[in-house]
Amino acid sequence: MSTASATPRTVLITGTSSGIGLAAAVAAARAGWRTVATLRDTTRADALRKAAAEAGVELDIRQLDVTDEASVAAAVDGVVADYGRLDAVVNNAGAGHVGTLENDTLDDVRGVMEVNFFGVLAVSKVALPHLRATGGRLVTVTSVGGVVGQPFNEAYCAAKFAVEGYMESLAPVARTLGVTVSVVEPGAVATEFVNNIGIDIEGDLDAGPYTGALRTYIDRTVAQFLDGTAQTPAGAAEAVMEALTAEQPPFRLQTTDWARGFVGTKLADTDGSAVQALTSAWVS
Repeated sequence: MSTASATPRTVLITGTSSGIGLAAAVAAARAGWRTVATLRDTTRADALRKAAAEAGVELDIRQLDVTDEASVAAAVDGVVADYGRLDAVVNNAGAGHVGTLENDTLDDVRGVMEVNFFGVLAVSKVALPHLRATGGRLVTVTSVGGVVGQPFNEAYCAAKFAVEGYMESLAPVARTLGVTVSVVEPGAVATEFVNNIGIDIEGDLDAGPYTGALRTYIDRTVAQFLDGTAQTPAGAAEAVMEALTAEQPPFRLQTTDWARGFVGTKLADTDGSAVQALTSAWVS
């Protein structure tokens, strides 16, 4: 990345109200980046402000709704107007969704794609001219679900697959003009994600003929998130920082050894049988 001037490098991060986005914003500020931490609803910034205060760092907290192109343009243009440069973007904003094809509406699926795929493209498109000017970094937090399709996550995984395919295709093109593109693939992270999937996991599930399989999946997934084995947001943010600061970061970064093994199973699974055997056990 270009560091021709002594001006602090500026990074814009989306989805910083909690979890990986919050941890990445604090980590970037601690590392000396001028950090613009954005979120859809700035009334939800209390945890972000508290974390910044506890870390002794300053954040520039701004509103940005990735599903609103005017909001995206206003945020990015405002950062460049105020600071004169944009050196990196971290696309972190996203939304979980658990469901299956027969039970989801097409509007449900479109909503998941709007946040997790088109939102990433909206931010990236507006940012790219500024990243070209600085030889910057475009980092997108995807998921191991962007590589391995997972039961009852059809819409979510489809959106994350789409992001990975888009960014993998964009990376060599952007590189010709000095912009580095990377994706970060967390596994289970102990965040509010489980609370934001749109299902009352404590209540009675009614998924029609899929109810038994869904209960098995939910029980397994909740145990993974709550039994202490899930990664901390700060741990996942370390991979984001590697993508921001490494001299030549790889395109794809997993956040744990487990995530590397899980993704590796898919990338070596030319006929799909290994993944099907693995994920079938999650619902039976």
